[in-house]
Amino acid sequence: MCQHSPTCPSAASSDRESARLTAHHPEQGWSLLCNGVLLFEDTGELLPGGEIVAPHRVLPTAVAA
Repeated sequence: MCQHSPTCPSAASSDRESARLTAHHPEQGWSLLCNGVLLFEDTGELLPGGEIVAPHRVLPTAVAA
């Protein structure tokens, strides 16, 4: 799928989010990466085979007084 040199990481790679953007729609909250991964603004992902990766953003925690 990827025509870049060096090639982008595959959708199965742990670094799949570092693939190049092929479509970016911030108004809709998603981007399509070169490896076929749909990346959502909440950090969730939809892989080409239909597998869902839950959002993995870091949430702020309360500070104890």
